[in-house]
Amino acid sequence: MTFDGAQSLDVAGPLETFAIAAAITAERTPRAPRAYHVEVLAARPGPVRMNSGLRLVADRVYGRVQGGIDTLVVSGGDVAAAARDVVLRRWLVRMAGRVRRLASVCSGSFILAEAGLLDGRRATTHWMFLNELRARYPAVDVVDEGIFVKDGRAWTSAGITTGIDLMLSMVEDDHGHRVAMAVARRLVLFLRRSGNQAQFSAALQRQEKEPPRLRDISTFVLEHIDEPMLVERIARRTGMSARTLSRWCREHLGESPAALVRRLRVDEARRLLEETSLPLKDITARTGLGDASTLWRVFTQRLGVTPAAYRQRFAAAA
Repeated sequence: MTFDGAQSLDVAGPLETFAIAAAITAERTPRAPRAYHVEVLAARPGPVRMNSGLRLVADRVYGRVQGGIDTLVVSGGDVAAAARDVVLRRWLVRMAGRVRRLASVCSGSFILAEAGLLDGRRATTHWMFLNELRARYPAVDVVDEGIFVKDGRAWTSAGITTGIDLMLSMVEDDHGHRVAMAVARRLVLFLRRSGNQAQFSAALQRQEKEPPRLRDISTFVLEHIDEPMLVERIARRTGMSARTLSRWCREHLGESPAALVRRLRVDEARRLLEETSLPLKDITARTGLGDASTLWRVFTQRLGVTPAAYRQRFAAAA
């Protein structure tokens, strides 16, 4: 469901996710019913102007929808007028009992909250609007621990691109992990994020403070983290000689290029331990750390705990 002034990615991201999931399941089971049939609903037929100026054409007027809806997703954007729309609010309340899953992307949570559909539930929104959501709707338990939150049949997500993460989680619920990962690959996602991940990743926070050259090095290493990473390879990528790269790293980072690579590998291993249930051998393969004994050694040296103990402590907390 969308409206004038909506964020176009809040609509397009979920649409593409479900459309690709439908195509993949159709390829695997051609005779099965189509997994998803997606429609864009709006207050009136015809073009709906997004806040970017893009116009999307609504398939149907939401007020004319008869029967139930499996998954109703409310987009975000400039939600002030939509949240005040009495007709929309009444329709949402009326439809709530006929919807299996009720979801919002970004500031779309304000529309659901205005209709009272998030009262007594945990919910989230874009980081810029968390405090406003708390102040305006005290009956909602506003949380900021993750990029999306599921509380019963109500699903809410943080800003913009997190709508894709939310829909991937729905696809996994409906069709399993393999289909969800296949969709993520077709979307060319660098990382499929879990709901527990913070709205700002540690890598993004680190990149904000890094000098441009270090950002280039870190990004290159992370993109090829499961591959051998010799100093000469990094130097070629950054347009330096191996000697110049080594000197630059020691002057600016206080460590060698090899130590930088090892630190980035450990950071990625920590993330995988926190957010996935992958076996240790798979984590070592994905991070280029060699084998489980190497992972055990670098964790105990750098963090003072074993990988298993780290997972038990931090994954359980998440």
